[in-house]
Order: sequence, then structure tokens, then C-alpha cells
Amino acid sequence: MVFLELDVSQCRGGVDSAKTRATPRRSPGRLCGCRQRTGGSVWEMASADGVVEEAVPAARHSSGSRGAALNSLGRLPLTPSLSPRKRTTSQSKTEPPLLRTSKRTIYTAGRPPWYNETGTPFKEAFVIGLCGGSASGKTTVANKIIEALDVPWVVLLSMDSFYKVLNKEKQEQAACNEYNFDHPDAFDFDLLISVLRKLKEGKSVKVPVYDFTTHSRSKEWKIIYGANVIVFEGILSFANKELLQLLDMKVFVDTDSDIRLVRRLKRDIMERGRDVAGVIKQYSKFVKPAFEQYIEPTMQTADIVVPRGGENFVALDLIVQHVHSQLEKREITVRAALASAHQGQPLPTTLSVLESTPQVRGMHTIIRNKDTSRDEFIFYSKRLMRLLIEHALSFLPLKPVTVETPQGTIYDGKRFHRQRITGISILRAGETMEQALTAVCKDIRLGKILIQTNHDTGEPELHYLRLPKEISEDYVILMDSTVSTGAAAMMAIRVLLDHDVQEDRIFLLSLLMAEMGVHSVAYAFPRVRIITTAVDKRVNEEFHIIPGIGNFGDRYFGTDGIIPWYENDDMDC
Repeated sequence: MVFLELDVSQCRGGVDSAKTRATPRRSPGRLCGCRQRTGGSVWEMASADGVVEEAVPAARHSSGSRGAALNSLGRLPLTPSLSPRKRTTSQSKTEPPLLRTSKRTIYTAGRPPWYNETGTPFKEAFVIGLCGGSASGKTTVANKIIEALDVPWVVLLSMDSFYKVLNKEKQEQAACNEYNFDHPDAFDFDLLISVLRKLKEGKSVKVPVYDFTTHSRSKEWKIIYGANVIVFEGILSFANKELLQLLDMKVFVDTDSDIRLVRRLKRDIMERGRDVAGVIKQYSKFVKPAFEQYIEPTMQTADIVVPRGGENFVALDLIVQHVHSQLEKREITVRAALASAHQGQPLPTTLSVLESTPQVRGMHTIIRNKDTSRDEFIFYSKRLMRLLIEHALSFLPLKPVTVETPQGTIYDGKRFHRQRITGISILRAGETMEQALTAVCKDIRLGKILIQTNHDTGEPELHYLRLPKEISEDYVILMDSTVSTGAAAMMAIRVLLDHDVQEDRIFLLSLLMAEMGVHSVAYAFPRVRIITTAVDKRVNEEFHIIPGIGNFGDRYFGTDGIIPWYENDDMDC
């Protein structure tokens, strides 16, 4: 049968320090096997039913993923899909990690912090580059890697999205199968490198959508954000030196030329409406020569060469295990660092606290009282929110303006600049402040960010976000009911910065903050304006504000008698 031989110079280095060549070998007497050579040591694995039970020696994996990685091979389908192949498009992971019940939708997996306690991005996304000839099975391999990784926040970026827009003359050539789509000049490498670099850095990016019928880009570009792992695939993925430097792992999918031709015939005839003669003409004139000149030589730069594409389960499992080990190395903890920093420091100048008038102090007395009824709690919370919003708007830039009164006299006043204001709430408790914001700001755009605490690690995790389009020039009012350590607020601000919102245009609003949270946010983001109605000094061992207000979300929504799947969600942030 077929052996997969992996020649690795150093066991501990893995694909980081050695080129791995997966080559088929005939072997009688075994249905399946895997051999890895490491300086004289050899491991062999085989099973009678043809399924490899274990690949390379086990490595440690991140947050409960060790078992997932070792068993990931078992999750790979053993038979090819019968559904027609769809044209590759760049996209985030198709199915969000959530659990649906009859009454609620629960987001079960979030993105851990990708920045340190200073708010600076600390780790980049892990980029897997897939290269191979046309119809070699790159997309199939990419999808199986994503499925076997079983981690959230995975992005598939296709090189097909970055074809250049053709002018009329070249469109006529393409219609007659006379345009070479397999030449490096057919791709917009400058845009591709820019997008991949920003995506690796954790930024939000816009990816073009290429229409192969009209050979043009659609007006609507896809917005992709928040990748822990990026799977980048294309026929010329290794053809550009600057592009190669962005790839952490390079995989070449090696498929027999006859198989690739058959697949291309099927795809172009079924999906693009072309005839057999036209496909063969294009293949003979452009595709085959381009493979021999530009694609096949890049196999030498690959870390792993995968024969037979998606059918090579041992190679796929090797890739998955390596990615899991790399993700573990990139794990960081933020909350512990926040809790131990900035003690005894004076409050920052970017903090503004609503004047503690007798009225404000009276409302605080009511909402802090544990015996206050829910109706009264909501009523006085809304009053405080309205005052807080009005106070925050006074920090917006105003320009002098002169108007004429009904009496015909001139009044010298102020008016807000023409920039838009956008409100972003940190779910779930931050959403309670939206009503006060919309009552004060007419036609304001709203967005939402869901951040939950992972009770295994104690770290905040990003589960969901929905932001308005084109917010980079907006003044953003970020709302949360309470801020204790500042971990959730920092994550939300980092998300906004990744979407190119200017730091000095972000206003963080909260009814109640702890000094720890104020210091954490101000230290990480010194130009963010912090606005609240009160600041408490202490945070206890459970990171709850003392004396505090209790769990604001539970008291507001009436869920304080229910133990949800996320405990103390609104108090832990």
C-alpha cells in the first residue's frame, strides 16, 4: 500500500527547523502506515482498518486541545464529498461557535486576548500557506485543515480574490481563452500582501470579491477580522518573496497532472459555462506551462509537500498538530497583569467623573442598595445614564457658530463638527445604555461587541461583534455598565483600534468604575477619554467592585435569581 515518509532532521524542531517531504512509497502487507525518521529513530504506526491512529509523537496543545489534536484525524471524512465544488472565496470560518437552545443562542468559543497589558498586539495570527497547481485540491486541503483544527476564529484567504481587474481588451481575450490567468502579472500582489499583512497583525481588512464571469471586482468587498489562524491558498502563493515572509508554514499540494486536468475540465464546464475545447486550449497554452515555470519550482521552498491532497490524512494531521503547538506557545494572560499593576498611582487626567451633586449621590444610594426593587433600580439607572451621556457629549469638539434668533438678533453659539457619532455597547449590560444614547443623539448608528470571561483561564474572550461600516473617522461612544479590572473594556477598545478608529475619538462610558480598571485602560490607551458617574477604590479577589453595585445585568434584567452558564458575567469585566 502507500507509505507516507517524513524526513525530518530534528524531532523538536518539527517543520520550523526542517523541510518535510511527504512521498508515497509502495509497501506490501500493510493497509496504511506512517514513518518518521529523526536522527536514526523511527516511529511506525499502522492499523488494520486503514486508519492511522497516531501520527508524530504527541506535543502539548493549548487549552484542552491536546485530545482534539490527537484525535483530529478521526474527524476527517474518509470519503470525498459528492457535492459540486464551489469556487474559492475568501471568508471567515463558515459556522460560528455557538450552541442553540429553544430560548437562547450561546456563543461557546471566543477569541482570547491577542494583546498584552499595554494594549499592544502581542501575537500575530498563524499563517498557513497552501500552494499547488490549478485543481490540485488546495481548497479541499484548506477546508479539512480548518475542520480538523477545531478552533474558532479561522480565516480562509484565497488568492483568487486578488485577480487584477481586466480592461475591455483583456476581457475579450479572456472570453476567447486567450488571457493567461496563471501568470504572476494576473494578480494584484501589492493589494494581496497589504491585506495579508494587516490580517496577520490582527487588523480588520477588506477583501475584494472577484467575478469570474465578468472578470471584474464586485462593488461589495468582504470585511474579515479576528483571525487566530489564517489559511492562505493559491496557485502562486510561494511566487513572491515578500509574500513568503508572511507565511509561518508552507504546504505544497502535489497532485498528478492528469487528475488536475480532469478536475479543471469538470469545474470550468460546470461552474463557468465553458466548452471542452476551450478548457483544453487554455490548459495547454497557459496552465501547464505556467505550472512548470512558476509553480512547480516553488515546491523547494515548502516545509511540507502533501501528495494526493485531501486524501493524505497523515500529512493533514501532522499539520494540525504543529499548528496546535504553535498556538499554545502564543497564549498570553492579561488579567493577572492588570490586577497587579498601577497600584497607588494618581487617577489619570483622561478620566472625567460626573459631579457628585446631592441628586447624583442620592441616585447612587438607591441603585447600590441591595433592597431596591427592580423597577426602581431600572428607573434611577436610566436617569444616571442620561446624565452620563449628556456629560460625555460636552467633550466632543465644537466649533463657534452664529445664528439669528426669532427676534432678529444674533446669538454666538457652538455646534458639533460634521463627524458622525457611533455608539458601541459591550454586551450584555452595556446594551442597557443604548436607550439613553439614542434619546440624546438623533439618528446615531449602533454596534455591539460580546465579550465573556473564560472561567477556565479567567481571561476575557471576544465572541461576537457587529460594527457599522466605515467607522474609522467616527467618534465612538463605548458603553459598559461597570468596569472593574478593565479587561473587557481593553478588549473592546483594541477591537475598535483594529478597525482603524482613532484612539482619541473613543469615549469609554460606564456608570461605575474601579480605580484598577481606570488605571488599566488609561495606561494601555492614554488618549481614550474615560467618563463615569463614580469611581470605587477596591476590587476583591473575585474582581468585583467594592462597595460596588452588584451584578448590574442581573439586577437590570431580573436574572439575579438564575444561575446562567456564564456566572457573574457583568461583574467580572
